[in-house]
Amino acid sequence: MARGKKKRKNKKYRRFWRFVRIQAVLFLLVVCACGYYFLRDDVAEVQRMSEEAERLVRSSTKETFHGNQTSIVYAADGSVISTLKVSKESYYVAREDIPANVIAAIISIEDKKFYSHNGVDYWALLRAAKVRLETGTASQGGSTITMQLARNMFLTQEKTWQRKLEEIFIAWNLEEKYSKDQILEFYLNNIYFGNGYYGIQSASRGYFNCDVQELTLSQVAFLCAVPNSPGLYDPLTQMDNTLGRRDRILQNMQEDGKITAGECATAMAEDITLERPKAQEKNDYVETYTYYCATRALMEQEGFVFQYEFATEEDREAYEQAYSELYESCQQKLYTGGYQIFTSLDLTIQEELQASVDETLQNFTGTNEEGVYALQASAVCIDNENGFVRAIVGGRSQDFAGYTLNRAYQSYRQPGSAIKPLIVYTPVFERNYTPDSVVVDEPIENGPRNANGRYAGAVTIRKAVESSINTVAWKLFEELTPEVGLEYLKEMNFSRIDENDYRLSSALGGFTNGVSALEMASGYAALANDGKYRAPTCIIQILDASGMPVYTAEQEGKSVYRQNAARMMTNVLQGVLTSGTARGLGLSGMPCAGKSGTTNDQKDGWFVGYTRYYTTSVWVGYDMPRTMDDLMGSTYPGRIWKSFMEQVHADLEPLDFLEGAQLSDEFQSRVDEERREEEEREADADAGEESGQEIPEGQEGMPPDVALPPE
Repeated sequence: MARGKKKRKNKKYRRFWRFVRIQAVLFLLVVCACGYYFLRDDVAEVQRMSEEAERLVRSSTKETFHGNQTSIVYAADGSVISTLKVSKESYYVAREDIPANVIAAIISIEDKKFYSHNGVDYWALLRAAKVRLETGTASQGGSTITMQLARNMFLTQEKTWQRKLEEIFIAWNLEEKYSKDQILEFYLNNIYFGNGYYGIQSASRGYFNCDVQELTLSQVAFLCAVPNSPGLYDPLTQMDNTLGRRDRILQNMQEDGKITAGECATAMAEDITLERPKAQEKNDYVETYTYYCATRALMEQEGFVFQYEFATEEDREAYEQAYSELYESCQQKLYTGGYQIFTSLDLTIQEELQASVDETLQNFTGTNEEGVYALQASAVCIDNENGFVRAIVGGRSQDFAGYTLNRAYQSYRQPGSAIKPLIVYTPVFERNYTPDSVVVDEPIENGPRNANGRYAGAVTIRKAVESSINTVAWKLFEELTPEVGLEYLKEMNFSRIDENDYRLSSALGGFTNGVSALEMASGYAALANDGKYRAPTCIIQILDASGMPVYTAEQEGKSVYRQNAARMMTNVLQGVLTSGTARGLGLSGMPCAGKSGTTNDQKDGWFVGYTRYYTTSVWVGYDMPRTMDDLMGSTYPGRIWKSFMEQVHADLEPLDFLEGAQLSDEFQSRVDEERREEEEREADADAGEESGQEIPEGQEGMPPDVALPPE
């Protein structure tokens, strides 16, 4: 009887203290938010969240913290490209098998009071709230290891007071049901270490090809640096950041008395060399781009608005922080959410594009210090019917133990004359210029000079484009103004436009940061699509684990260029392949248009061209820019483009660009007359691939012998 009374009494105490803690948290949130959070009308909601948290934890078992669902990626024909899953059953490590250094490292950096709190560190929450009020930025600071486990296993990554309160309730219940050692075990087997690695054992094998018990102290601290922000501390792309946080963790461990000063110094001095296992080292170009697009699609589904220009540097930093946090969260979902991801990628076209790159550059066998081919290329093919990416190549085929850089969307290079149609000529065609408008090719003080030292005098715009005459592009861009010209690129989401690019040299491709092959393909695809731009992606639809759609691409696009201007530009670019710098690169029986581009000192070569069916862009150059004597837009890039486009159009019916086009009778007669005259003239055989001098990379967009007046 006495024991029964005591049990009822203990139960009353537990209920009493639960009530006290709920009230304490409500008070804490009111204080922290300084009036932003008004909970007086949400008592019922708070009670509901408390009961839901208790239900979630009560129904959990140890197995709850082991498994996740597999996501599957499909090609355009329905075949499986890849599966994304976390094999945590085989990589799960029991608490007794986790080295003491791992425990010490993660507690020192994530939750020093782990063994003394009941799941919530109230002072840490107050500090985090204070930072938020002072800076206006959201932060995950203040979350204990138990709260992080609650968030990762039971909640979303959104940042609202309701979610934070649920996190606290779940953390309390976890601490009541499981021991501290069990919570640590669950946590270390579920936290995300980036690049698809969940849990410390998975990360150990993925980054160092060894078991967690074999890690050195320095490697342990290095890995424990990643989970705080897997994007910011990505060992593959942000090694310096990861090393810096490793050193901070080691210092914390020394201050906590877990390691000696000598051990700390030795670990800091140790070189970190990643050794990724054979099965994990290859993320090919199709997969990396698919995961990138799928992650952004999930971000879009959550309401994230992508930005490409900012009023202030502070705005940029705030955006990048929010982007990084949500990107990491959505990327994790790909590996655990059981999604079905349907893409536009055609694996046959992909193989043809990759083969064209590999075969064209097969004689260049030199490698860099990491064993990667020194001469590289990237290419993108877009379906003009719908704007979806059909194939993407981020480099030459090569098996090597290292990170697979997808240059097609991750590298930015100077575009040379290939940019002219997008920021000079199509815009001026919207402003009363036509292909037969005459402009004088002549020396320009403090401007570009023609490479052959000769000037043609009065020339048509058609001739200027076909011969890539720099002085004409410069003059028209000056009349148009850089502000107007660059606005077209910004409308098409060119992401690396810099405030220093608002200068005349941008007309010739002299940018601060450069452009990607993906951006160039989407820009020219807008020309092929009568001036309508569609953001490039390979994701058609994503279904959740129950088969319900969570994302469907619309691809409606927006008008960037006027229809008639885009059609005039296409007509002119057809001549580039028959009479201009890319003559001889036209396709057999298939109307096509395109433009070459070569930067000064021949460090970058571009060719971008299209038919009614496909738009393809190609870049060739060295990862570390250097001169290549025979690199021009019409050589290796042009050969890759022609080889691929001949294959992909082999069984397609020829379609003319002007078929069904509603061009004015006046413009059509001018086109016909000018074409007859052009056919009667001999091509300038000695003009070279480009009559105009291109702009070098690394010289602020200006030729070495040209200086603009001080701004």
